[in-house]
Amino acid sequence: MEHDITSLTARLLAHRWLPRNDIQVRRALIDEAFRHELEQRLANVGLQLLDNPFAEHVAVGLQDGVLDAVFGGRDYQASTMGLTRDEIALLIVIWALIILPKRERQLGRRTREDDGQNDMFGQEKPIVHGDEVSGAVSEASLLADFGTQLGGRTKIRNFALGKLARLGFIERRGGYILEGPLLDVLLDYRILADRIINGTLADVLAAAGRQLPLIEGDEDEDIDLDDEVESRR
Repeated sequence: MEHDITSLTARLLAHRWLPRNDIQVRRALIDEAFRHELEQRLANVGLQLLDNPFAEHVAVGLQDGVLDAVFGGRDYQASTMGLTRDEIALLIVIWALIILPKRERQLGRRTREDDGQNDMFGQEKPIVHGDEVSGAVSEASLLADFGTQLGGRTKIRNFALGKLARLGFIERRGGYILEGPLLDVLLDYRILADRIINGTLADVLAAAGRQLPLIEGDEDEDIDLDDEVESRR
C-alpha cells in the first residue's frame, strides 16, 4: 500500500488531475483505509483531494486553511489561476451550458441519445460519465451570443478559450468546446446551479436563446463566484 499511495500522490501533484477509472484512483475511491492515508499525505502539505462522483476526473486543491499563507501576500487577479473577470464570466457561461444539462442527464440516468425518454428503472443504473452525457458548445455560436458581453470575439477566440483549455477546464475540437477534466471538479455544482438557474445569468442565457434545465440546486451560504474558483484550486 505504501508504494501505491506514494505513487498516486506524486502523480496527482505532477498531472493535477487523474481519471476516475485509473487503477490507483479507483482504489482510493473504494478502499477506506487507502483513501484516509492518501488524504493524510495531502493534508500534510496543505492539499486536499477533490472528488465529485459526477465528474470523470479527480484533482487536488489547496485546503482553506492555507489560502492566506499561499496567496495572502500576493497581488493576483480575479482568481488564483490567473483568470480575469471576463474569463471567469466566460468560464461560468460554459459551465452552465455544458454541466447543467449533463447533470440533468446523470440524475435521470439518461444519455444524450435518449434525452427526453423516461426509464422506470433508470435510477438503478450507474452514473454515466464522458461524451455519453456531456455535450459540446459551438465556438461560433458562443461568440455570436456572448462575444460582446465577455470582452470581444477576438479576445475570446484567440486568448480566453486557449487559457481555459490550458488550465484543463475545457477542450477544443473542430470548432466545438467540450468539458475538460477540471470543469466539473473545481466548480461546485451545489453552489452554482441554483444561482445560475434562478439568478441573473439565467436571464442573460435566455436572451441568447439558451434554455437551461430546471434543476433544483442545494441551498448554500453566500459565496462569491471568484472565491469559489480560488478556494477549489
